[in-house]
Amino acid sequence: MTIDPLTIGMLVILAILIIFMFRSSRKRKRQAEELQQKVVAGADVMTNFGLYGTIVSIDAEDNKIELLIAPNTVVTVHRQTVTRVIDDHTTVDEAEADDATATPELNTDHAISNSTPEFGERIDGNSKADKKADE
Repeated sequence: MTIDPLTIGMLVILAILIIFMFRSSRKRKRQAEELQQKVVAGADVMTNFGLYGTIVSIDAEDNKIELLIAPNTVVTVHRQTVTRVIDDHTTVDEAEADDATATPELNTDHAISNSTPEFGERIDGNSKADKKADE
């Protein structure tokens, strides 16, 4: 029985795909372990649904974490929802980098004039509330 080059090529490609699958699986597992080591009481974290808070307590048996999200406001979330531990020095650098890349340059020919009010700012005193107050 002879094996043609196409079959050999397909087997090589399959072997490469399997190797990459195992490598990425190990990498994800290592990252999850590193994250779990950083998750301690007092750490500032972000959940996978975008909730920021400070860890108050960790219940390892029930896989629950209590997060302080505002003064006197504590929520309980599952331990696996914590996706990132926030470091103050890296957060500022990442925020500046994100702002620099996400903010498009404004065309000065079409820029909004300074007379445009900010959101919630009154343009003039002709609103209904002002008229009632004047009466």
